[in-house]
Amino acid sequence: MSHGDYKDFFRAACDGDLELVRFHLARGVDVDFIHPEVMSTALVATIEAGRSDVALALLEHGADPALVSPLEGCGPLAAAEAAGLGEIVAWLRSRLPAASGS
Repeated sequence: MSHGDYKDFFRAACDGDLELVRFHLARGVDVDFIHPEVMSTALVATIEAGRSDVALALLEHGADPALVSPLEGCGPLAAAEAAGLGEIVAWLRSRLPAASGS
């Protein structure tokens, strides 16, 4: 899979630009790529930005729900719990073993 224009994808995800996120995903951007300058997963950064719609799109596209983001030092579940994103917490809990994502 291509890294494509990962920085533009990452920025779009954090800004909540779902259309641009889908554009990049359709062109092969690796949803789980961790750019050496960014050092964060798009999923965790998106969750921290409060963008539930984008987070769900990333998860539905195959983002790893247990991948720990190096910058934040947590996975999507811990980030969603901290951000108070109940919909994301419920989605993740329904698909992860009890101890994952923290």
